[in-house]
Amino acid sequence: MIARRTFLATSATATAAGVGGLGGGSAAAASEQPRQDQDFVDFLTEAADARAAAVIDGYDDDLTELRDQGKARAAARSLRTLTSVHVHPGSRYHHDDALLGPLGGLAEALADEQFDDGLWDQGAVHSPPDTAFSIVDLNIAHALLDKDGERSTAKLRATVERILRKAGPGLANGGVHTANHRWLVCSALSRIHRRWPDPSYPRRIDAWLAEGIDQLPGGEYSERSPTYSAVVTNPALLTIARFHDRRDLYAHVRDNLTASLYVTEPGGEVESLHSRRQDQAALRYLPEFWLQYRELAIRDGNGTFAAVAELLRERGTGQTFGETPPGDRLAEVLDRPELARELPQVKPLPTDFEHHDDSCRLVRVRRGERTASIFGGTDLPEVHAISSGLSTNPTFFKMRKGAAILDSLRLAPRFFSLGPFRSEGLERQGDAWRLHAEVRAAFHQPLPRRHRRKDGLYPLTDDGRFWSAMDFPHRPKEYRALRTEILVRETDDGGWDLSFDVSESAVPLALELCFRRGGELSGEGLEPVAGADDTYQLVSGEATYAVGDDRITFGPGNGKGGKQPPVVEPGERYTWMNGSLTPDGIRVLITGRSPLTYRMTLR
Repeated sequence: MIARRTFLATSATATAAGVGGLGGGSAAAASEQPRQDQDFVDFLTEAADARAAAVIDGYDDDLTELRDQGKARAAARSLRTLTSVHVHPGSRYHHDDALLGPLGGLAEALADEQFDDGLWDQGAVHSPPDTAFSIVDLNIAHALLDKDGERSTAKLRATVERILRKAGPGLANGGVHTANHRWLVCSALSRIHRRWPDPSYPRRIDAWLAEGIDQLPGGEYSERSPTYSAVVTNPALLTIARFHDRRDLYAHVRDNLTASLYVTEPGGEVESLHSRRQDQAALRYLPEFWLQYRELAIRDGNGTFAAVAELLRERGTGQTFGETPPGDRLAEVLDRPELARELPQVKPLPTDFEHHDDSCRLVRVRRGERTASIFGGTDLPEVHAISSGLSTNPTFFKMRKGAAILDSLRLAPRFFSLGPFRSEGLERQGDAWRLHAEVRAAFHQPLPRRHRRKDGLYPLTDDGRFWSAMDFPHRPKEYRALRTEILVRETDDGGWDLSFDVSESAVPLALELCFRRGGELSGEGLEPVAGADDTYQLVSGEATYAVGDDRITFGPGNGKGGKQPPVVEPGERYTWMNGSLTPDGIRVLITGRSPLTYRMTLR
């Protein structure tokens, strides 16, 4: 058996000669065979072996999903994972004939279910971008099998080649849905073109790239999503850089990884509050970025990125990995052996900062194990809609002290069912961060004479809250307004002061604090809210949420009564569709009535 170190070094030389690995370099440099990070390789190998065992036991489910629902992603990923352990000399499955049956079954099913245009459905109909996800995996699998060159996999290689060749025209002519899909399709096409050139492929790649990479000044992409940055855009841009000779794309990935340093929590969660995608109310994790940090650390000699990669390795299997289990990563390292080189010398990670990303209207503060997020960048004030692809999460403040986590702080006034406060901006004001919004609702006057109709049939129009056959645009209006200003200040003792000023109209309101489950809530002024599980009203004094020795003390309470009920109204946009905005966790409501000036402390 070839030693792992020898196998990887040999592969690295072949990669440098073939497709130009990280850093490029001369033939002499390639022959030096840089030292490999054997501990990293061993970790991925062990994880891949365990993952392969699970795939062998469960790949029938992948086949059922593919055949019954047209969903190819799980089958393609399983094929990639099994390929990685089959070709890797360090794996206990190396050239194990027991894998040939599952590998062949997956490949044949993928070929059988592929439409004549080379696409699969994956929940859509003949979907180019959804097909591209699977083609990315199959490109890697074919490259590994081809490099390995075992006679026993000749039929398998031919089947995967047939799938890839058939998919090319569909990807080169089909459309996409979202911003990140463009780069995903380009990534898939770039590798197909490198292996089986077709002039239509680079033309389509260049057409998409000519639109410009959708990166905001702060380093996030337009979707502002850690999920799609880590799982789609960054890997796609790195692949295009390698296979389409667009080395300028490394800068975009570098900027995104730099931005991600400041939205990462000490335990490895990545802030997604500002996302425009479905992860804006979900937990996402740093290991999704692992190989990207590793690649740019090695390519650039970046010690900070190396520190991220080293930290993730140190945490090992004890951390949460998110969408991609570590065993699925071995294929990528075998495909790009330069990723297994030793990391450059690490530099300390930023652990004490105040970082303002104005392009997302997000402030991140970290003081060791204490962090906070201040957010004023939802799309609702500009777009006036709740929809997929928009930032709509009304949480404007989060904080954590070790294991004690305040996942959400929201303000919900009961004003014409317009829903919670969503700031119209975030800016520095003295020693504070200012959030602010003014919302209005109209009462409509009679139509001017020139717009009246004898038949009484007027256009169905939008009032901003609801629709009615009232020809709203032509009616004079009188408005009611609600103005809100919140000043968020960090205190010298590591806590926070939040000053609220709500004015212009008299309405009940509720501040909603939602704490991560797993701790204990205490305080004499707490009263359970009837009909709402794990929900309390802080009527007076302070309360404390504690997880072990870590605690967040907050308050004061602000009374109770019929004019300030413990109610959080999500807004008519949600209630009309029987939707909900209630976050999961232990909730505490502090109620009041505007006009209101109130100061909350959290420490």
